[in-house]
Amino acid sequence: MDGREIKYCNTCLMPNSRPRIHFDENGTCNACINAIQKDITDWDSRLSEFNEILDEHRSHDGSWDCIVPWSGGKDSSAIAYKLKYEHGMNPVLVTFSPMLPNEVGNHNREALIRQGFDHIFFRPDQKTHRLLAKRFFTERGNPKIAWDAGVNTIPVKMAVKLKIKLVFYAEHGESEYGGKVLSQESKKSRNFTEVIEHQIGDDPRNWVMNEITTNDLNPYIYPSNEEIENVGVKAYYYSYFHKWSMFENYKYIKEKSDFQDNPRGRTCGTFTNFDSLDDKFDDLYYYMQYTKFGFGRCVRDTSRFIQNGHMTRDEALELCHKYDGEFPDYYLDDILEYLDFSKHEFIDIVNKHRNDEIWKKDSNDNWVLRFPLPEIMPGKK
Repeated sequence: MDGREIKYCNTCLMPNSRPRIHFDENGTCNACINAIQKDITDWDSRLSEFNEILDEHRSHDGSWDCIVPWSGGKDSSAIAYKLKYEHGMNPVLVTFSPMLPNEVGNHNREALIRQGFDHIFFRPDQKTHRLLAKRFFTERGNPKIAWDAGVNTIPVKMAVKLKIKLVFYAEHGESEYGGKVLSQESKKSRNFTEVIEHQIGDDPRNWVMNEITTNDLNPYIYPSNEEIENVGVKAYYYSYFHKWSMFENYKYIKEKSDFQDNPRGRTCGTFTNFDSLDDKFDDLYYYMQYTKFGFGRCVRDTSRFIQNGHMTRDEALELCHKYDGEFPDYYLDDILEYLDFSKHEFIDIVNKHRNDEIWKKDSNDNWVLRFPLPEIMPGKK
């Protein structure tokens, strides 16, 4: 943010406080523009290109021919199932462990593995991981920075180690949800520079401190370009070749596997019950997004529903006024224990990361948004 007024996309509800988002002269965000462009995309041509890539790499001897970075969630599960059972590939699923796995996430991973998948599950040294989570929550308001690095790094490390040349990721988030797209090619194939810049954020070698050595940080350090090129690893986004919808992915995997929804009925801070279910830290992650950037999980989810034609803007507004920015109470005790903070210390850190351009105190000394979501027009509820 550069001090300008916070505005909301005229089509969805995403604000211009989202990092790297861009609005055109009509007030439409680039994620909505990308969604409109899908209606004129030559999907048949892209499918042909997709099939050529698979034909080039498909194994015929039972060996793994691709890696799917896999959380056990709806999107990566749908991709894995389609690659294996619709396209005849033999993927190995690679998971970087959630910080605090929960029962529904464990169930959903086990349910898909039982459908006939090989799986590599990597859980990092928890002493180092917890120290990094505590440090980055304190310094940056994001306890998942090291996790973000690991979830991006480990699948590529496995590709290099196992000499598997093909990796399939879910969606290109910068184009699907509003961000900086380095090039049109980066929507199709994974640009490793973009990964480091936008998702990892810095070099994990810089994370050395009294109790953490460079060796301890190995799970977070990306392979060199030379290592990647020597094996010939190429990573693609499934969303480039197939029209992307989180809700359609959910419906698909719900039919194919014993995928369980959030047992609480809906997820904290939103109306959905099927997204980002596997980590107890996710509720806090999205709450900190709300604290730092002024939009939470419900704005995120409803904007995606609008872009895919599943919801109107007024319907989204009603849900966001009801749920966005909900405090993450449910797993808070587990999170405080993991981070080794009292609740008082935790709240102090949360408020330290409130952006003064986004928040102010009202007459009752409560935090309120300076530029709140638009109200629903009378008669439209």
